[in-house]
Amino acid sequence: MSAELGFSSSDSSMVREKGATAPSALAIASWCARRGWPVHPLAPGRKTPAANCAACRTVPHAPGDCACLPLGRWCHGFHAATLDQRRVHQWWGAHPDFGVGVACGPAGLVVIDIDAHVAQPPHRNRILPGISIGEQVDLTGLANGFHTLGVLAALRNQPNPAEDTTTLRVRTPSGGMHVWYRAGDARQWQCSSGSSAGRALAWQVDIRGHGGYVIAPGTVTDKGRYMPVGSVREPSEVPLWLAQELERTGHLPAPSIPAPRPVPPRAQQAVLAAGGRQQGTAHALEAVLAPVWACASRAEGAGFSDALNRAAYTVGGLVAAGRMEYKEAEQLLTEVSETVRPGQTRRAEQIIRSGMAAGVKRPLYGSRGLW
Repeated sequence: MSAELGFSSSDSSMVREKGATAPSALAIASWCARRGWPVHPLAPGRKTPAANCAACRTVPHAPGDCACLPLGRWCHGFHAATLDQRRVHQWWGAHPDFGVGVACGPAGLVVIDIDAHVAQPPHRNRILPGISIGEQVDLTGLANGFHTLGVLAALRNQPNPAEDTTTLRVRTPSGGMHVWYRAGDARQWQCSSGSSAGRALAWQVDIRGHGGYVIAPGTVTDKGRYMPVGSVREPSEVPLWLAQELERTGHLPAPSIPAPRPVPPRAQQAVLAAGGRQQGTAHALEAVLAPVWACASRAEGAGFSDALNRAAYTVGGLVAAGRMEYKEAEQLLTEVSETVRPGQTRRAEQIIRSGMAAGVKRPLYGSRGLW
């Protein structure tokens, strides 16, 4: 199984399943560190970080104030995570029974942790936070995170991340799955528990991001081994629709971007100019863009991605109906998004392209239901 995880022959001899020789923890830690994923020790056979030293246990203090980390000790869990191969060999060479944890934030990772615990589902309003599931919907058989994530993906007409063969997926000993993604930008996706009454993506679906860690593939605990699924060993970028859902459900911190600027007169004039050739188009654009403008006065995480995506979709329909030129519409949306969320040009461009591509397939010739 060494080829499965991508280990070189010098890492370990890794073979398949029963009677197999598992990769050493040192090989796993070294493999992760070479990919830019900072690693830290886990307690033998456990999913929790290795214990702090006696001094750190006795006198509570912040990880940043700890004298142990500069000395190469592993106190404070993922705060001690490292890419230093010398330290990796020092830690796991002396303690081969340690497990391997990966600090998600410094690694630029956001991991979808799908649980498959036997439990009674909560009230239907907590299955998918923020999404109402009507009483007419039969939830018989819904029992775990695979089901709830599948429902969310189906509602958005998107592939289920649990079946995403383009990214690293790891089967957990309890029957769940870790779906690894790259954050793809500078945003710090926050952790959450799927059973939380606060921030959550879906019932029995946890999020591992900034301020958390994930167990490395190949690691063995008392419950079993974390087994990679398929042949892909690198995380792909988090899909746009999933990033939008994470933003919608509050998985972003307080904004670290420049404060939104007031709507400039030239942007308002652009709306009028874009709709000036046909009666009613300017009014339609104002209505379509209103939810996007509204995000300018709210913190990041207030649904900007979803608002921009919906606006791009509708504007794409206006383009398809000949009420606007494509380049003109794209420029307008870009200018509005830069005003509302300055410094996020690349992210906005992806949303605009995706939304308009879908919208141009449905021309909006009339005004029914829109304005």
